[in-house]
Amino acid sequence: MEIAVNYFGSHHSDLLHYAQELGIRHCVCTVAAVSDVAPSYLNPWDEVPLRLLQEEIAAFGMDISVLEGIKFIDSAKLGTEGKDKAIEDFCCLIRNMSRLGIKTVCYNWMPVFGWFRTRKRNILEGGSISTAFYAKDLDSAANAGNISADELWSNLEYFMRKVVPVAEESGVNLALHPDDPPVDNICGISRILITPDDMMRAIDLVPSPNNGIAMCQGTFRTMGADVPAEIRRFGERIHFAHMRDIKGTPKAFFETFPDNGSTDMTEAMKAYKEIGFKGVIRPDHTPTMYGERNDVPGYAVLGNLFTIGYLRGLMEALDID
Repeated sequence: MEIAVNYFGSHHSDLLHYAQELGIRHCVCTVAAVSDVAPSYLNPWDEVPLRLLQEEIAAFGMDISVLEGIKFIDSAKLGTEGKDKAIEDFCCLIRNMSRLGIKTVCYNWMPVFGWFRTRKRNILEGGSISTAFYAKDLDSAANAGNISADELWSNLEYFMRKVVPVAEESGVNLALHPDDPPVDNICGISRILITPDDMMRAIDLVPSPNNGIAMCQGTFRTMGADVPAEIRRFGERIHFAHMRDIKGTPKAFFETFPDNGSTDMTEAMKAYKEIGFKGVIRPDHTPTMYGERNDVPGYAVLGNLFTIGYLRGLMEALDID
């Protein structure tokens, strides 16, 4: 297991400096970070901007281990015009990642909204700020469109049948992220990956060693799942992990520091050790602390640094290499 930090682009570079000082060697970059270095006439799935970003990250003594935040495949999720072009572009991204030695791509099947919160200034005990989701905050009359669960399942299978063979040929791992929050509908847009069984069903659509999941511990816990048990259940099909925690239920929860949520983090780390997890794990959705701006909720620096230290402490205590 390796600890990584996330990077959204030049506005987020402070964290890279701190991570370098801490000896972190792995970075998880978003497609937005690729676009940040790309000339306007190039696409974020092209090889040149990926290489430019790789060089930028290497200057901090890190490599890019995972790409996530894939924003250009919504037409594939919705099954609308342009879906085949979106899938073609995603396959292009996979091939270029392979050429550059980037081993994992994390994507989701949440059209329109992506990960979603109704509150971005939830005040925790002590005064730090986290994000929260309360279904009661949503306007019951709001409608962002209509797509059924059956359509999303059909579109996901179509996508995987095109993409999984390319991932296999390229030696790149696909890490499917669960729906966050794990509720079945947001303003008319269905959500289908809202239980651990849904996640297993999804990667079984096109079985392959390269077709696995991102173990987002916070989302699995929001589902009500036993996180250590699910780590053991998915085993080698976990290609990437997010460490975060929550308190609450799918329709009413807020995010916490990793040491005081509702997950037994020691047992979770034991489970990773038992399955021989060799991927990267990064802090996710950490609270914003005193003196920090909350302009990118969940991704300020101090909470990330706390989580890195917490992870290292657990790894040392459990003798995880």
